[in-house]
Amino acid sequence: MSGAGGLPPTEGVDETTRGLDALPVEELIATLTRSQGRAFDAVLRAGPALSVAVERIAGLLAAGGSLHYAGAGTSGRLGTLDAAECPPTFGTPPELVRAHIAGGSEALIRAVEGAEDDAAAGEREARAVRAGDAVIGLSAGGTAPYVVAFVRTARALGAYTIGMSSNPDSPLSQASEHPIALETGPEPLSGSTRLVAGTAQKLALNAISTAVMVRLGKVHDNLMIDVVATNAKLRARALRLVQTLVACDASEAERLLERAGGSVKVAVVMARRSVDAEAARALLRREEGKLRALL
Repeated sequence: MSGAGGLPPTEGVDETTRGLDALPVEELIATLTRSQGRAFDAVLRAGPALSVAVERIAGLLAAGGSLHYAGAGTSGRLGTLDAAECPPTFGTPPELVRAHIAGGSEALIRAVEGAEDDAAAGEREARAVRAGDAVIGLSAGGTAPYVVAFVRTARALGAYTIGMSSNPDSPLSQASEHPIALETGPEPLSGSTRLVAGTAQKLALNAISTAVMVRLGKVHDNLMIDVVATNAKLRARALRLVQTLVACDASEAERLLERAGGSVKVAVVMARRSVDAEAARALLRREEGKLRALL
């Protein structure tokens, strides 16, 4: 619900943090840290709505759709971060999860004044969305015109739209097919939604993207089975994964990975099914990329 004077709840004043500027530094840190508990609670309460979103998004992506994040300011940066981390973590193509931020790439490193108020830009940039895609609009107060216009336009184009905010009565909630309210209340520093509301959005996006990738077979057990080994740390992780799932030594794991073109999943199927790389890939395609069915 809206706060006093029709303001979003995130614009209210947290009475428990009055006198923040007068606190000793250790108490100040403790107060700010304790306030983050509201973010965890808000995401847990939204669990049923998040679950519905995950199932729908996973189905759309499996059918060839893409997931788009649209946000402004902190919310836009959080969406960009989550999208950027999907390819190295889950081996996804960059176009599978995309981010749109008011003000463009410049807004990732510095505030672009007035960008969130540019509804025309939101409408224009939403034209990149296709029917069968999924869109998550991100706005702590749920009022950013850029985000609302993006979601409204994407919905009209046939996309599945989610409005994620900390205000269940917001314009973003009304514009979206599936509103998700992360009700975090007033910020410890009044109006600074990079704090509790921002943490809640980060938690929710982590949960959504990871759960979607689990549903798409990008995870086996609790392992990053589709990790892209682009540096020494990740190459070592890929070797450990193959060693664990095949029960072999490091030299054999390295040989398998080389024959599999670096794919942990292909290497494991090759060893466990005694087939070559081409046959392993065919088996994985048959099982929609899900390794468990082949072990």
